[in-house]
Amino acid sequence: MVPFAGFEMPLVYSSILEEHRHVRARVGLFDVSHMGELRLSGPDAARLAQRVFSNRVDTLKPGGVRYGVFCTPEGGVIDDATLYCIGPEEYLFCVNAATAADDFAWFTKVHGELAASCALRDETARTALIAIQGPEACEIAHRVLGAKGPRPRRWRFAETSFQGAPLLLSRTGYTGEDGYEIYLPAEQALSLWSALIDASRGAAHPIGLAARDTLRTEMAYSLYGHELDRSIDPLKADLARFVSFGTGFIGEEALMRVRDSGPEQRRVGLILAGRQVARPGTAILAEQIIGQVTSGTFGPSIERSIAIGYVPAQYAAPGTQLGVEIRGRRIPCEVTETPFYSRKT
Repeated sequence: MVPFAGFEMPLVYSSILEEHRHVRARVGLFDVSHMGELRLSGPDAARLAQRVFSNRVDTLKPGGVRYGVFCTPEGGVIDDATLYCIGPEEYLFCVNAATAADDFAWFTKVHGELAASCALRDETARTALIAIQGPEACEIAHRVLGAKGPRPRRWRFAETSFQGAPLLLSRTGYTGEDGYEIYLPAEQALSLWSALIDASRGAAHPIGLAARDTLRTEMAYSLYGHELDRSIDPLKADLARFVSFGTGFIGEEALMRVRDSGPEQRRVGLILAGRQVARPGTAILAEQIIGQVTSGTFGPSIERSIAIGYVPAQYAAPGTQLGVEIRGRRIPCEVTETPFYSRKT
Protein backbone atom coordinates (compact mmCIF):
# COMPACT_ATOMS: atom_id res chain seq x y z
CA MET A 1 0.00 0.00 0.00
CA VAL A 2 1.23 3.50 -0.82
CA PRO A 3 -0.13 7.00 -0.11
CA PHE A 4 -1.56 8.78 -3.16
CA ALA A 5 -3.67 11.96 -3.32
CA GLY A 6 -4.95 11.45 0.22
CA PHE A 7 -5.73 7.74 -0.27
CA GLU A 8 -3.92 4.55 0.66
CA MET A 9 -3.63 2.79 -2.69
CA PRO A 10 -2.67 -0.81 -3.53
CA LEU A 11 0.60 -0.78 -5.49
CA VAL A 12 0.83 -4.55 -5.95
CA TYR A 13 -1.09 -7.61 -4.71
CA SER A 14 1.08 -10.46 -6.04
CA SER A 15 3.55 -9.32 -8.71
CA ILE A 16 3.41 -6.71 -11.45
CA LEU A 17 4.16 -9.28 -14.14
CA GLU A 18 1.52 -11.74 -12.92
CA GLU A 19 -1.16 -9.08 -12.55
CA HIS A 20 -0.43 -7.51 -15.95
CA ARG A 21 -0.58 -10.82 -17.80
CA HIS A 22 -3.72 -11.87 -15.95
CA VAL A 23 -5.60 -8.80 -17.19
CA ARG A 24 -4.48 -9.47 -20.76
CA ALA A 25 -5.41 -13.17 -20.57
CA ARG A 26 -8.43 -13.26 -18.25
CA VAL A 27 -9.76 -10.48 -16.01
CA GLY A 28 -8.60 -8.03 -13.36
CA LEU A 29 -10.38 -5.87 -10.78
CA PHE A 30 -9.14 -2.37 -10.02
CA ASP A 31 -10.27 -0.21 -7.11
CA VAL A 32 -9.90 3.29 -8.60
CA SER A 33 -12.23 5.06 -6.18
CA HIS A 34 -9.62 7.77 -5.75
CA MET A 35 -10.70 9.27 -9.10
CA GLY A 36 -12.78 12.44 -8.86
CA GLU A 37 -16.39 12.96 -9.98
CA LEU A 38 -17.78 16.42 -10.74
CA ARG A 39 -21.46 16.80 -11.69
CA LEU A 40 -23.06 19.68 -13.59
CA SER A 41 -26.86 19.97 -13.70
CA GLY A 42 -29.23 22.67 -14.89
CA PRO A 43 -30.08 24.70 -18.01
CA ASP A 44 -26.48 25.88 -18.55
CA ALA A 45 -24.76 22.57 -17.77
CA ALA A 46 -23.82 21.95 -21.42
CA ARG A 47 -22.61 25.54 -21.80
CA LEU A 48 -20.30 25.25 -18.79
CA ALA A 49 -19.11 21.79 -19.84
CA GLN A 50 -18.20 23.05 -23.32
CA ARG A 51 -16.36 26.08 -21.98
CA VAL A 52 -13.98 23.91 -19.94
CA PHE A 53 -13.79 20.80 -22.18
CA SER A 54 -11.76 20.47 -25.38
CA ASN A 55 -13.97 17.86 -27.06
CA ARG A 56 -17.39 18.56 -28.49
CA VAL A 57 -20.30 18.54 -26.04
CA ASP A 58 -23.36 19.46 -28.12
CA THR A 59 -23.31 16.26 -30.17
CA LEU A 60 -22.93 14.00 -27.13
CA LYS A 61 -26.25 12.26 -26.51
CA PRO A 62 -27.49 10.78 -23.23
CA GLY A 63 -25.61 7.56 -22.59
CA GLY A 64 -22.51 8.78 -24.43
CA VAL A 65 -18.96 9.16 -23.11
CA ARG A 66 -16.15 11.36 -24.47
CA TYR A 67 -12.52 11.91 -23.57
CA GLY A 68 -10.92 15.36 -23.60
CA VAL A 69 -8.86 17.85 -21.63
CA PHE A 70 -9.28 21.10 -19.68
CA CYS A 71 -6.91 23.82 -20.89
CA THR A 72 -5.46 27.03 -19.54
CA PRO A 73 -5.95 30.14 -21.72
CA GLU A 74 -2.40 29.48 -22.96
CA GLY A 75 -3.34 25.96 -24.08
CA GLY A 76 -1.61 23.94 -21.35
CA VAL A 77 -3.45 20.96 -19.90
CA ILE A 78 -5.04 21.43 -16.47
CA ASP A 79 -6.31 17.84 -16.48
CA ASP A 80 -7.67 15.14 -18.75
CA ALA A 81 -11.12 13.67 -18.15
CA THR A 82 -14.00 11.59 -19.41
CA LEU A 83 -17.37 13.28 -19.82
CA TYR A 84 -20.68 11.46 -19.36
CA CYS A 85 -23.91 12.89 -20.75
CA ILE A 86 -26.52 11.86 -18.17
CA GLY A 87 -29.28 13.92 -19.80
CA PRO A 88 -29.85 17.13 -21.76
CA GLU A 89 -29.10 19.23 -18.68
CA GLU A 90 -26.83 16.92 -16.69
CA TYR A 91 -23.19 15.95 -17.17
CA LEU A 92 -20.65 14.03 -15.09
CA PHE A 93 -16.88 14.46 -15.38
CA CYS A 94 -14.45 11.80 -14.13
CA VAL A 95 -11.16 13.54 -13.32
CA ASN A 96 -7.80 12.62 -11.84
CA ALA A 97 -7.45 12.28 -8.08
CA ALA A 98 -4.42 14.54 -7.68
CA THR A 99 -6.09 17.36 -9.62
CA ALA A 100 -9.74 16.96 -8.54
CA ALA A 101 -9.69 19.85 -6.06
CA ASP A 102 -7.98 22.15 -8.60
CA ASP A 103 -10.46 21.08 -11.27
CA PHE A 104 -13.40 21.93 -9.02
CA ALA A 105 -11.87 25.33 -8.26
CA TRP A 106 -11.38 25.93 -12.01
CA PHE A 107 -14.97 24.93 -12.76
CA THR A 108 -16.19 27.23 -9.99
CA LYS A 109 -14.21 30.16 -11.44
CA VAL A 110 -15.53 29.59 -14.97
CA HIS A 111 -19.05 29.05 -13.59
CA GLY A 112 -18.89 32.50 -12.03
CA GLU A 113 -17.50 34.15 -15.18
CA LEU A 114 -20.32 32.68 -17.26
CA ALA A 115 -22.96 33.38 -14.60
CA ALA A 116 -24.06 29.88 -15.53
CA SER A 117 -27.48 28.68 -14.44
CA CYS A 118 -26.48 25.22 -13.24
CA ALA A 119 -25.43 23.43 -10.08
CA LEU A 120 -21.84 22.23 -9.68
CA ARG A 121 -21.21 19.41 -7.22
CA ASP A 122 -18.09 17.52 -6.18
CA GLU A 123 -19.28 13.92 -5.64
CA THR A 124 -15.83 12.37 -5.20
CA ALA A 125 -16.13 11.48 -1.51
CA ARG A 126 -19.42 9.63 -1.90
CA THR A 127 -18.60 7.83 -5.17
CA ALA A 128 -16.69 4.59 -5.64
CA LEU A 129 -15.25 3.43 -8.96
CA ILE A 130 -14.41 -0.19 -9.71
CA ALA A 131 -12.92 -1.20 -13.06
CA ILE A 132 -13.24 -4.77 -14.33
CA GLN A 133 -11.01 -5.32 -17.35
CA GLY A 134 -9.96 -8.23 -19.53
CA PRO A 135 -11.38 -10.75 -22.02
CA GLU A 136 -13.77 -12.23 -19.41
CA ALA A 137 -14.75 -8.90 -17.79
CA CYS A 138 -18.13 -8.27 -19.39
CA GLU A 139 -19.36 -11.82 -18.89
CA ILE A 140 -18.50 -11.71 -15.17
CA ALA A 141 -20.07 -8.28 -14.68
CA HIS A 142 -23.33 -9.51 -16.20
CA ARG A 143 -23.42 -12.53 -13.91
CA VAL A 144 -23.62 -10.04 -11.04
CA LEU A 145 -25.82 -7.39 -12.68
CA GLY A 146 -28.19 -9.79 -14.41
CA ALA A 147 -28.09 -11.40 -17.83
CA LYS A 148 -31.02 -9.26 -18.98
CA GLY A 149 -29.44 -6.03 -17.79
CA PRO A 150 -28.04 -3.29 -20.05
CA ARG A 151 -24.98 -4.04 -22.20
CA PRO A 152 -23.63 -0.70 -23.41
CA ARG A 153 -21.33 -0.53 -26.43
CA ARG A 154 -17.79 0.91 -26.28
CA TRP A 155 -17.78 4.56 -25.22
CA ARG A 156 -21.35 4.26 -24.00
CA PHE A 157 -22.80 3.80 -20.53
CA ALA A 158 -26.04 2.66 -18.95
CA GLU A 159 -27.67 3.41 -15.63
CA THR A 160 -28.78 0.38 -13.65
CA SER A 161 -28.71 -0.75 -10.02
CA PHE A 162 -26.97 -3.10 -7.61
CA GLN A 163 -28.60 -4.17 -4.33
CA GLY A 164 -31.02 -1.26 -4.73
CA ALA A 165 -28.27 1.33 -5.20
CA PRO A 166 -27.85 3.36 -8.43
CA LEU A 167 -24.99 2.24 -10.63
CA LEU A 168 -23.42 3.69 -13.78
CA LEU A 169 -21.99 0.99 -16.05
CA SER A 170 -19.46 2.48 -18.48
CA ARG A 171 -17.87 0.49 -21.35
CA THR A 172 -14.53 2.24 -20.95
CA GLY A 173 -11.14 1.52 -19.41
CA TYR A 174 -7.46 2.33 -19.11
CA THR A 175 -5.89 -1.00 -20.03
CA GLY A 176 -6.55 -1.62 -23.73
CA GLU A 177 -8.81 -4.55 -22.83
CA ASP A 178 -12.59 -4.76 -22.93
CA GLY A 179 -14.57 -4.26 -19.76
CA TYR A 180 -16.42 -1.78 -17.60
CA GLU A 181 -15.76 1.08 -15.24
CA ILE A 182 -18.52 1.00 -12.63
CA TYR A 183 -19.57 4.06 -10.58
CA LEU A 184 -21.67 3.49 -7.48
CA PRO A 185 -22.23 4.87 -3.95
CA ALA A 186 -19.12 4.39 -1.83
CA GLU A 187 -20.95 2.37 0.81
CA GLN A 188 -21.80 -0.31 -1.80
CA ALA A 189 -18.25 -0.70 -3.13
CA LEU A 190 -17.17 -3.62 -0.94
CA SER A 191 -20.36 -5.54 -1.70
CA LEU A 192 -19.91 -5.14 -5.47
CA TRP A 193 -16.20 -5.99 -5.29
CA SER A 194 -16.97 -9.18 -3.36
CA ALA A 195 -19.82 -10.11 -5.72
CA LEU A 196 -17.55 -9.73 -8.78
CA ILE A 197 -14.84 -11.85 -7.17
CA ASP A 198 -17.37 -14.56 -6.25
CA ALA A 199 -19.05 -14.52 -9.68
CA SER A 200 -15.70 -14.89 -11.44
CA ARG A 201 -15.21 -18.38 -9.94
CA GLY A 202 -11.54 -17.68 -9.37
CA ALA A 203 -10.90 -15.88 -12.66
CA ALA A 204 -10.79 -12.29 -11.35
CA HIS A 205 -7.67 -11.15 -9.58
CA PRO A 206 -7.24 -7.78 -7.82
CA ILE A 207 -4.78 -5.55 -9.68
CA GLY A 208 -2.58 -2.81 -8.19
CA LEU A 209 -1.43 0.57 -9.43
CA ALA A 210 1.89 -0.77 -10.75
CA ALA A 211 0.28 -3.16 -13.26
CA ARG A 212 -2.30 -0.51 -14.14
CA ASP A 213 0.64 1.64 -15.17
CA THR A 214 2.35 -1.04 -17.30
CA LEU A 215 -0.98 -1.81 -19.00
CA ARG A 216 -1.67 1.84 -19.88
CA THR A 217 1.94 2.41 -21.00
CA GLU A 218 1.70 -0.48 -23.49
CA MET A 219 -1.33 1.37 -24.90
CA ALA A 220 0.54 4.71 -24.83
CA TYR A 221 -2.30 6.26 -22.82
CA SER A 222 -1.34 9.58 -21.24
CA LEU A 223 -0.96 9.93 -17.48
CA TYR A 224 -1.42 13.36 -15.98
CA GLY A 225 1.81 14.56 -14.38
CA HIS A 226 3.83 12.53 -16.90
CA GLU A 227 2.64 13.05 -20.50
CA LEU A 228 0.34 15.93 -19.55
CA ASP A 229 0.66 19.05 -17.44
CA ARG A 230 0.13 22.81 -17.71
CA SER A 231 3.32 23.20 -19.78
CA ILE A 232 2.13 20.68 -22.41
CA ASP A 233 -0.66 21.34 -24.89
CA PRO A 234 -2.89 18.54 -26.27
CA LEU A 235 -1.61 18.93 -29.86
CA LYS A 236 1.97 18.35 -28.74
CA ALA A 237 0.66 15.42 -26.70
CA ASP A 238 -0.83 13.67 -29.78
CA LEU A 239 -4.40 14.35 -28.60
CA ALA A 240 -5.56 16.46 -31.57
CA ARG A 241 -8.46 14.07 -32.20
CA PHE A 242 -9.91 15.12 -28.83
CA VAL A 243 -9.77 18.85 -29.63
CA SER A 244 -12.86 20.30 -31.34
CA PHE A 245 -12.08 23.71 -32.77
CA GLY A 246 -14.98 26.12 -33.14
CA THR A 247 -16.64 25.16 -29.85
CA GLY A 248 -15.29 28.02 -27.76
CA PHE A 249 -13.43 26.08 -25.07
CA ILE A 250 -10.85 27.91 -22.96
CA GLY A 251 -7.44 27.68 -24.66
CA GLU A 252 -8.88 27.27 -28.16
CA GLU A 253 -7.27 30.41 -29.60
CA ALA A 254 -3.82 29.41 -28.32
CA LEU A 255 -4.22 25.92 -29.75
CA MET A 256 -5.27 27.33 -33.13
CA ARG A 257 -1.89 29.06 -33.30
CA VAL A 258 -0.12 25.80 -32.46
CA ARG A 259 -2.21 23.96 -35.05
CA ASP A 260 -1.43 26.50 -37.77
CA SER A 261 2.32 26.58 -37.14
CA GLY A 262 2.68 22.92 -36.15
CA PRO A 263 3.86 21.77 -32.69
CA GLU A 264 7.57 22.33 -32.16
CA GLN A 265 7.71 19.14 -30.11
CA ARG A 266 5.88 15.84 -30.42
CA ARG A 267 5.07 12.98 -28.12
CA VAL A 268 6.68 9.76 -29.37
CA GLY A 269 6.82 6.09 -28.52
CA LEU A 270 10.27 4.51 -28.20
CA ILE A 271 11.38 0.87 -28.30
CA LEU A 272 14.71 0.31 -26.59
CA ALA A 273 17.38 -2.21 -27.41
CA GLY A 274 17.73 -4.71 -24.57
CA ARG A 275 15.71 -4.94 -21.38
CA GLN A 276 16.84 -1.87 -19.45
CA VAL A 277 14.02 0.51 -18.53
CA ALA A 278 14.12 4.25 -19.20
CA ARG A 279 12.46 5.87 -16.20
CA PRO A 280 10.71 9.28 -16.31
CA GLY A 281 13.29 12.03 -16.67
CA THR A 282 15.71 9.87 -18.68
CA ALA A 283 17.45 11.93 -21.39
CA ILE A 284 16.58 11.20 -25.04
CA LEU A 285 19.59 11.63 -27.32
CA ALA A 286 20.36 12.37 -30.95
CA GLU A 287 23.78 13.99 -31.35
CA GLN A 288 22.98 15.67 -28.04
CA ILE A 289 20.12 15.70 -25.53
CA ILE A 290 16.89 16.51 -27.40
CA GLY A 291 14.18 15.53 -24.91
CA GLN A 292 13.25 13.33 -22.02
CA VAL A 293 11.22 10.26 -21.20
CA THR A 294 7.87 10.81 -19.44
CA SER A 295 6.94 7.13 -18.91
CA GLY A 296 8.92 3.93 -19.35
CA THR A 297 8.56 0.27 -18.51
CA PHE A 298 9.25 -3.25 -19.71
CA GLY A 299 6.13 -4.25 -21.65
CA PRO A 300 5.22 -7.77 -20.51
CA SER A 301 2.78 -8.30 -23.40
CA ILE A 302 5.35 -7.50 -26.09
CA GLU A 303 8.52 -8.41 -24.14
CA ARG A 304 10.26 -5.20 -25.10
CA SER A 305 11.47 -2.17 -23.15
CA ILE A 306 9.23 0.76 -24.12
CA ALA A 307 9.03 4.45 -23.33
CA ILE A 308 7.05 7.60 -24.08
CA GLY A 309 8.63 11.03 -24.31
CA TYR A 310 8.85 14.36 -26.08
CA VAL A 311 11.30 15.28 -28.84
CA PRO A 312 11.56 18.09 -31.43
CA ALA A 313 9.15 17.51 -34.30
CA GLN A 314 11.94 16.71 -36.79
CA TYR A 315 12.85 13.60 -34.75
CA ALA A 316 9.28 12.29 -34.35
CA ALA A 317 8.92 10.16 -37.50
CA PRO A 318 8.58 6.40 -36.89
CA GLY A 319 11.85 4.65 -37.64
CA THR A 320 14.04 7.50 -36.41
CA GLN A 321 17.07 6.12 -34.58
CA LEU A 322 17.78 7.79 -31.24
CA GLY A 323 19.21 6.85 -27.86
CA VAL A 324 18.45 7.15 -24.16
CA GLU A 325 20.99 7.67 -21.43
CA ILE A 326 20.75 5.05 -18.67
CA ARG A 327 23.40 5.00 -15.94
CA GLY A 328 25.80 6.98 -18.08
CA ARG A 329 25.45 4.70 -21.13
CA ARG A 330 23.73 5.40 -24.43
CA ILE A 331 21.12 2.73 -25.13
CA PRO A 332 19.85 2.65 -28.74
CA CYS A 333 16.14 3.17 -29.30
CA GLU A 334 13.79 3.69 -32.22
CA VAL A 335 10.74 5.91 -32.61
CA THR A 336 7.73 3.68 -33.25
CA GLU A 337 4.01 3.87 -33.91
CA THR A 338 1.79 3.61 -30.84
CA PRO A 339 0.10 1.85 -29.18
CA PHE A 340 2.91 -0.57 -28.51
CA TYR A 341 0.39 -3.37 -27.90
CA SER A 342 -2.81 -4.24 -29.71
CA ARG A 343 -5.03 -7.24 -29.21
CA LYS A 344 -4.89 -9.54 -32.22
CA THR A 345 -8.41 -10.93 -31.84
